[in-house]
Amino acid sequence: MRLLHTMLRVTDLQKSLDFYQQVLGMKLLRQSENAEYKYTLAFLGYGDELETTVIELTYNWDTDAYDLGNAYGHIAIETDDIYQTCEKIKSLGGIVTREAGPVKGGSTVIAFVKDPDGYMIELINKKDAGKGLGE
Repeated sequence: MRLLHTMLRVTDLQKSLDFYQQVLGMKLLRQSENAEYKYTLAFLGYGDELETTVIELTYNWDTDAYDLGNAYGHIAIETDDIYQTCEKIKSLGGIVTREAGPVKGGSTVIAFVKDPDGYMIELINKKDAGKGLGE
């Protein structure tokens, strides 16, 4: 078994596609519409969907807001240079909600950004990925 995708409901598909492609550097892998049930699905990621986990954006045509609730935490993305990535995100109009720095109580360098619908995305330096709090 393997993890296939994480689905996020979005209120403005084009704005979300722009964010995930232009700001986070993902590629649109496939997109489909269901006119009968009024929704569009878009799958994005950093590699082939058959080999890597991807993001599924679901756009329900008749919904303009969602309650994100308090159970959702974040999606984590590895980056080669977290400081440079945060600067790029800000220069493209993205929102960095926590600047890059060590996680509280540890040494792993993280940052948080927010997507257009308010979903949190954690950035982790590649060298720290999989280390938890670090040493």
